[in-house]
Amino acid sequence: SARERIVGWYHTGPKLHKNDIAINELMKRYCPNSVLVIIDVKPKDLGLPTEAYISVEEVHDDGTPTSKTFEHVTSEIGAEEAEEVGVEHLLRDIKDTTVGTLSQRITNQVHGLKGLNSKLLDIRSYLEKVALGKLPINHQIIYHLQDVFNLLPDVNLQEFVKAFYLKTNDQMVVVYLASLIRSVVALHNLINNKIANRDAEKKEGQEKEESKKE
Repeated sequence: SARERIVGWYHTGPKLHKNDIAINELMKRYCPNSVLVIIDVKPKDLGLPTEAYISVEEVHDDGTPTSKTFEHVTSEIGAEEAEEVGVEHLLRDIKDTTVGTLSQRITNQVHGLKGLNSKLLDIRSYLEKVALGKLPINHQIIYHLQDVFNLLPDVNLQEFVKAFYLKTNDQMVVVYLASLIRSVVALHNLINNKIANRDAEKKEGQEKEESKKE
């Protein structure tokens, strides 16, 4: 539509290719700040199946001429209100009604942890290649990693250990109470079932006796 604005181009990589720089330079004739989005049509990892990049000049530490390279930029997938409403209606038809809210939350947490593990493996692989000299040192990445490590909690701190135990105990108490309630309800249903069967047997016996008397 007339309100849409072209911000770049995309391809179904699923990774960057050597000729992407040349294509991006061609796109800059029509879009000066062209953004490249790589879409993985068959994602195997968790997370968004898209990666966004912009072209930047890379300055080398050894004084060699600068070169064009891609820099990763943060991105998200959004939709207009009308599109969101349509997607919600579609999800109602395909939603698995047998899966409860708790199961969904646990599944989402497992997926999130798998995604985190995948990213940590990528970080380790990158640092190993830098240490072996296979990749040049990118100080910006090192600074970001240092910020991440600085934000990590001290697991040996007494206050942290106490708070962790308190939180865990609170959650375990809830699970314990829920198990007790389920057991009591199951016993209650079992007793009701026994009483119903006994009454049915008595009624059936009385009907047989009455039929014999007749």
